[in-house]
Amino acid sequence: MKKRTIFFEDLGIKEYQETWKYQKKLFKDIIQKKINKVSCQKVGYLLFVEHPNVYTIGKNGKKNKHLLVPSDFLNKINATFYQTDRGGDITFHGPGQLIGYPILNMDYFFTDVHKYIRLLEEVIIHFLKFYGLEGVRKKGKTGVWMNNDIGKKSRKICAIGIRMSRWVTMHGFALNINTDLRYFDYIIPCGIHDQEVTSLRKELEKKEIPFEIAKNKVKKSFQDVFNVEFNHL
Repeated sequence: MKKRTIFFEDLGIKEYQETWKYQKKLFKDIIQKKINKVSCQKVGYLLFVEHPNVYTIGKNGKKNKHLLVPSDFLNKINATFYQTDRGGDITFHGPGQLIGYPILNMDYFFTDVHKYIRLLEEVIIHFLKFYGLEGVRKKGKTGVWMNNDIGKKSRKICAIGIRMSRWVTMHGFALNINTDLRYFDYIIPCGIHDQEVTSLRKELEKKEIPFEIAKNKVKKSFQDVFNVEFNHL
């Protein structure tokens, strides 16, 4: 099958709200062209970004139950909070975490929400193999966990939350590479009790994972799983 070409952009470190606005601009542009039946050859985009400390919660999330600290405490830990239009519950984004936002016109791929989410998970599972690690899915849940030992809590390494309208996607995945995991102590991550959050650094017992190398491996995994090539913006 011929590979599709999508635009890739690495935004570096950027505030959540600013990136969200940028996502919505790209997202709405594709949708508007579909509504107006304007020929649109843009298959889509993949954005990479790191956010300063921020908690985000999905449109059906439960802030009162799953944010464990008062709002004024967030100022003390230099964090912000946003209610978003994605699916999923509460999670944390911060330095050392790789965020991937695919904004794709699924007419060029397939029109199946569940398959799309499973493929996002597959990107991360594929990526972890570069480091000799086994990532797994958890029945009835979204995201990627580490293969856990019997009797131990599940360890989530990647959260996924998306929005899809008229078969165009936005939001995406948050992969913990060198993330400061202490920030997860103030929430019930993704609204799931009795689980731990982990990072690539923690799993490999390293002081630091070379971030640029990890980003390139995630890019390669995305290319392989979605069968695409990148046109760099």
